[in-house]
Amino acid sequence: MNTGADEFVPSWMAKPGAENDKKGRAPQTAGGSAGGAAAAPKLVVDFGLPSKKKSAVVIGAKPAAPAPAAAPATDVPEAKEAPQDSAPPPEVQSKPDETSDISAKLESAVLKETTKEPPAASVPVATEPTDDSGKEAVAAPPAEEDVDDDALGEVESAAISEESDGRKTVNIVFIGHVDAGKSTISGHILYLTGGVDDRTMEKFEREAKAKNRESWKYAWAMDLADSERDKGKTEECGRASFVTETRRFVLLDAPGHKSYVPSMITGASQADVGMLVISARKGEFETGFEKGGQTREHAMLAKTSGVRQLVILINKLDDPSIVNPDGTWSKERYDECCSKLMPFLKQVGWKPGDCSWIPVSGLTGINLKTKVDPQTCPWYEGESLLDLLEHLRPPERLLNAPVKLPVNEKYKEMGGTMLMGKLEAGTINVGDKLVLMPQKTEITVEAIHLEEFERATAEPGDNVRLRIKGAEEEDVKIGFVACTPTALVTVTDVFDVRLMILEHKSIITAGYSAVIHIHALVEEFVIEKLIGELDRKTGQIAKKFPKFAKPGQTVIARIRLNQPICVEEFKVFPQLGRFMIRDEQRTVGVGIVLKVRENNSAGE
Repeated sequence: MNTGADEFVPSWMAKPGAENDKKGRAPQTAGGSAGGAAAAPKLVVDFGLPSKKKSAVVIGAKPAAPAPAAAPATDVPEAKEAPQDSAPPPEVQSKPDETSDISAKLESAVLKETTKEPPAASVPVATEPTDDSGKEAVAAPPAEEDVDDDALGEVESAAISEESDGRKTVNIVFIGHVDAGKSTISGHILYLTGGVDDRTMEKFEREAKAKNRESWKYAWAMDLADSERDKGKTEECGRASFVTETRRFVLLDAPGHKSYVPSMITGASQADVGMLVISARKGEFETGFEKGGQTREHAMLAKTSGVRQLVILINKLDDPSIVNPDGTWSKERYDECCSKLMPFLKQVGWKPGDCSWIPVSGLTGINLKTKVDPQTCPWYEGESLLDLLEHLRPPERLLNAPVKLPVNEKYKEMGGTMLMGKLEAGTINVGDKLVLMPQKTEITVEAIHLEEFERATAEPGDNVRLRIKGAEEEDVKIGFVACTPTALVTVTDVFDVRLMILEHKSIITAGYSAVIHIHALVEEFVIEKLIGELDRKTGQIAKKFPKFAKPGQTVIARIRLNQPICVEEFKVFPQLGRFMIRDEQRTVGVGIVLKVRENNSAGE
């Protein structure tokens, strides 16, 4: 039985000393850029929430003149962009043990893969922090299998209202505890890149000042609802975009309050890069990280959502509560935040090679576009935030694969049906015939909208809006998947999973029900049976058909949903095969789909 992660074994399921890695960008340190370090395994859970989002108001700079059309993509992959300070990824070895059925052959090693341990990576502080609390490390959620795909290449297409400019899309989600400065930073970035003009910003400033909230002016570029502006609290995932010379960035501003975690999940499930915003202000860092704040959960959820790179922004270093007597930013406070964060990030699966660290001031804009002045921060030798974004590892895309687009929103516009979602694989052209699963409804793409522009083609990674015919808005549900007619997604209501229990007030047994988040879908499920318990150190089956499972344990289980859904085994298509479960506003567990069963498999 292939467990769905043949080449990547998470630390909590691997043999002692085994670890998974993939080379990424080294973290920025207080003294400059660290050497190339091994990157994190990609985590396994992908999910979204069909909550009603605010209207998609897009604020973005006008793209540069169109680039000449490139030759059509061929089967020969292009060379992939890589940072100068990156080393080749370490070889990963695996020895999967295949069995035909989990329940019939539990004695077979469900997880026998082994990997080489990557070289140690440097930490973003002067001295690597150590966890001498004596507490057991938090187990990392399951690692994501590497997906081989063609290199990024330009697809020849003529736009309808504005030609494609050749820029590749990078989706960024801002995460972190409430009041850390997420909306302020994202709004200030829009202003600095021309996405918000001076007149609009002056209007925001006047309105914020009238409410005695002048420091919120940049946040209002992202927080559009009156309720959000009145409370100073993001409630739904805001969205905007800006462009640079080489890339188009889509900003997803996630809410930081624990009551709005589902909205945060929606943003993370669409993102390639996470921006973890940390307030360095005295008391605020401790509240967000050490006193039950959302810093920890957001970092874990981003990883389990499939976010592949993390930029940690240490914000508010210009706050009077921590600034040095001479007015310079405090290296001691920066190092303190980093040293406390790093051990936890490692424990939930983030490797140093996937993390970059930057000191910033979101309100003043220092180190966002222009590198911080040495007179303000003499100890920092790294890049500004926008410079770093230009040099991040480009996301891998499945350019020539069959189309798969999970629907995360739908609505009517001008009498037509609009579908929104992130194109996970393949390309879509105006006029294409697709099939909407699980209903097997044939649809035709009449128009493609990418942010504020209408396009002729959508590529993998694009968060698009499609105007379609063939299906009415009321017949489409969140979690449907648009597919190539000759490569339909699997549909079932029962499947076997590898599930790690993170938190629950009691034991979990057969019959336990909760809510599963898988790609854009949210659905109720019930555990039909617990098939096996895995040993965290060896990855072997420790106990067959356990009576119950408790936090900290990893089990193989069979789950059944109320109705058939679109899903894939993780080894086949990771984006549709990782999930998380939530119960009573808590993240109970995360996992991957191992084996899809037939709909009538309840009696197996």
